Amino acid sequence: MAVQEAGAIAKKFFRNPLKHWTKGLGDSPVSEADIASNDLLQKRLVEPGEGWLSEESENDPTRLAARRVWVVDPIDGTRAFIAGREDWSVSVALVVDGRPVLAALFAPATEELFLSTVGGGATRNGVAIRASAGDSLDGVRVGGPKRMMERIALKAAGIVPMPRIHSLALRLARVADGELDAAIAGGNSHDWDLAAADLLVHEAGGLMTALDGRVLTYNRPDPMHSIVLATGHNRHAALADLIRAQTSEPV
Repeated sequence: MAVQEAGAIAKKFFRNPLKHWTKGLGDSPVSEADIASNDLLQKRLVEPGEGWLSEESENDPTRLAARRVWVVDPIDGTRAFIAGREDWSVSVALVVDGRPVLAALFAPATEELFLSTVGGGATRNGVAIRASAGDSLDGVRVGGPKRMMERIALKAAGIVPMPRIHSLALRLARVADGELDAAIAGGNSHDWDLAAADLLVHEAGGLMTALDGRVLTYNRPDPMHSIVLATGHNRHAALADLIRAQTSEPV
């Protein structure tokens, strides 16, 4: 499977001497492992007529005319990867008409492979997974941006902030497998961070939306998204209300 092959390429660089640099006008890191993984995935996945949207490729506007678009983060959590942490992943989704229909998320350091298709459920290493049930916020394990988590915990004492998972795709996938009850993506995430996890969460019986409840649409001209919440159906509205009340300041 291409996502595992890409993960194997990246793992050869993991905790070894590695060339890395920052890209664009910000401080977003990229490494030679990202590029090698990206090149392998693009070569293996894209068929004629399909689009390509990757964190590590130049944005090709022809993708907007394609019904089928591969949305890829060849290493999600590059900072963690460079630092030798295990919480990084390779994230791949096939998006059709703006929504993911196939998802593959691989965490090479822990050998976890998450797979999902529309209507086919979600699995981790071949075993079906489900988002946690319940509607209470008491004891709910939540992963998200540190400042936001601190504010939420002050307002809802029963919420349990969990240690940060640096790969955003993997953080959201932990809702699908029930290791987190909820996960939050701050307001600077992109299609490649979200699309694979989106399908995994929904097929595992959860909800992943913007704070106003809108299902996310992918392959738009601007691939950036506002704050996103993933959790079980029954606690989604209450948690979204709580987060909205705490987001008057930047996170």
